[in-house]
Amino acid sequence: MRKTTLALLASTLLVSACGTVRDSRINPMNWFGPARSVEAAPAESTNPLIPQRRGLFARRAVEAETYEGRPFEQITDLTIEPVPGGAILRATGLAARQGIYAVRLTPATVDELPVDGVLTYRLEGIRPDKATRQGSQPTREVIAGRRLTDEDLIGVREIRVQGQLNTLVSRR
Repeated sequence: MRKTTLALLASTLLVSACGTVRDSRINPMNWFGPARSVEAAPAESTNPLIPQRRGLFARRAVEAETYEGRPFEQITDLTIEPVPGGAILRATGLAARQGIYAVRLTPATVDELPVDGVLTYRLEGIRPDKATRQGSQPTREVIAGRRLTDEDLIGVREIRVQGQLNTLVSRR
C-alpha cells in the first residue's frame, strides 16, 4: 500500500511539473516564438540575362535548375512546428490574383546555410501566362512548407520568409 501511494505521489509531482516546463526553453514547442512582420529588404538588381556559371557543362546545369517563380506579394502567416529530427517551416502567402502554381519556399542562399544565425527563404510561385481574376482572399491564399533537419537548424536563431511587401520573422 505504501509503495503504491509513494509511486502515485511521485507521478503526480512529475506531471504537475510539466506545466512549468511548458513555459521554459527546454520545451521544443517554445523554440520559435510567434511570427512578426518587418520591412522587406530591397531586391538586388542583377541582370538575369548574364549567365552566372561558366564552362563546358554549365548550360545543361542551369537548364535543370531553372525555376521561374516570383515572390508573393504578402506573407500572412509563418509557423514553425517541431517534429522528431527537426522542424517543419510553413508559410502562408497572399497573391494579387488567382492561378499561381508551383509554390515553394526558395532559400535565399545557394547552399541554404544561415547567415549570422538567420535562415532566409522566399515564398515564390509561377504566375500563369494569361490574365486571371482577382477573386476573394481565400482563393488567392497558398501554403508552402519545407522540412528542416536538426543539422539545418544548428546555429539558427531566426528564420525569415520574404515576400514583395513584407517579411515575417520567427526567433528562438
